[in-house]
Amino acid sequence: MKAAQRLLEMAAREGVRACFANPGTSEMHLVAALDAAPSIRPVLCLFEGVATGAADGYGRMTQTPALTLLHLGPGLGNGFANLHNAYRARTPIVSLVGEHATYHRANNPPLASDIAAIARPVSAWLETAETARDLLHAGRRAIAAARRAGPATLILPADVAWSDDEPEPAAPTPDEEHQGIAGVESAVQALGPRTLLLLGGRQLSAEACAIAQRIAAATGALALIETFPARVRREGGGAELKRLPYLSEMAAATLAQVETVILAGAAYPVAFFALPGRPLRLAPKGAQVIELTPAGVNPEMALLALADQLKAPALRSHRPSPPPKPNSDGAIDPMSLAQCIAATLPDNAIVCDESNTAGLFCYDASASSPSHDWLTLTGGSIGQGLPLATGAAIACPDRRVLALEADGSALYTIQALWTQAREQLNVTNVILNNGAYAILRLEMMRAGVNTLSDAANSLFDLRNPAIDFCAIAQGFGVPAQRVATPQALAAALERSYAAAGPSLIEVMLP
Repeated sequence: MKAAQRLLEMAAREGVRACFANPGTSEMHLVAALDAAPSIRPVLCLFEGVATGAADGYGRMTQTPALTLLHLGPGLGNGFANLHNAYRARTPIVSLVGEHATYHRANNPPLASDIAAIARPVSAWLETAETARDLLHAGRRAIAAARRAGPATLILPADVAWSDDEPEPAAPTPDEEHQGIAGVESAVQALGPRTLLLLGGRQLSAEACAIAQRIAAATGALALIETFPARVRREGGGAELKRLPYLSEMAAATLAQVETVILAGAAYPVAFFALPGRPLRLAPKGAQVIELTPAGVNPEMALLALADQLKAPALRSHRPSPPPKPNSDGAIDPMSLAQCIAATLPDNAIVCDESNTAGLFCYDASASSPSHDWLTLTGGSIGQGLPLATGAAIACPDRRVLALEADGSALYTIQALWTQAREQLNVTNVILNNGAYAILRLEMMRAGVNTLSDAANSLFDLRNPAIDFCAIAQGFGVPAQRVATPQALAAALERSYAAAGPSLIEVMLP
């Protein structure tokens, strides 16, 4: 078992501090070897999609790799959806995936599969360690690749992990991420009232957002953040920078006058889906495209160079006060929900947002809240919010994490609540219960189907039978309460923020 021990010892020396696991028989020697690396915190997750989503939240907040420990191809397949989101966010994750022993693969055992084929679409780096001798080299390459480019997958045959052969020592691997700013001169020439400056990257600092606003003020350009950023730090004047709308028709209308698109760590804006009569590429046809920094690369240094070239003056910070807490005893709607969130958000909170319909206004409303980080659904694969919050809370134990979660999406990875209770994580889970896959009803209408059949309605309806999220949470060991008015919601949020450990608030929406 020396090979597995040496691998985890090396990972600990490289700064890995968490392993989110749902292991099986082929990974038992890796599980046992965790004792050889006591600085790596093992976190048990009841479903692989929770493990990969939690590793994503952890990696976004620390910008250092977390490990996942997954069982063969089916286990990796169960974790695929949230690895997809992490891949889009370029989150540093190293997935250790067990494989059958090298000499057993030829027998085609029942759990055999093409693990590499499953991993390839969500891996910035992928390798199988065929011998114990090369294991440390492969492990170090995986960690370096994860830091540089995002999720890395290391496939470990069982006999390699349990081998007592001493792996060869691995030399350090360069993992610097260089930020090219070759587009600065072109951007200076192009900036003007018909220019879009679109921000993205692994993490957008408050400084990057503030610099973008300086550039916009000096040139008349439109500065926006990509629709689903991996992480945005919101403090100071930069907190008011808005995101590109999700709906393609709204986004296209926002960009209708744009003649030049400057990409600062963002990908070119396209529609999530092709729909009849809807735009696919969201800037006008023929718009010039300038890449200030490549997609996924943090743009702060390039933006600063651009602002210096323009001699863009600093802006006076005039951040407004948070809205007052609502005192209405009426029904909760998207506007009052946003007011509750913005009015009560504690200082230095982390918001993990998977609330694309009922939570539509929460991001903009919270621009005036105390400083916080906002994490979004980068890849669009639902079931991310609760696991993401779980990993973020492990990364930042002294901060309050708020999971804004839709009812339908929550059910994909509701097992995350058990891990929150087990680890006593400071997560407030807000489940927005409208008894429906509301986003799908919206998309049905956008596709041109304005009258829903009984069959269609039955596929979007979550009320027969109604789902009791409070009972589910309590079954997992998480205290829960149900609210139906803005006043009750604001009070419940403040109680949850004041209490240690996880809680769940089920928000009943009409």
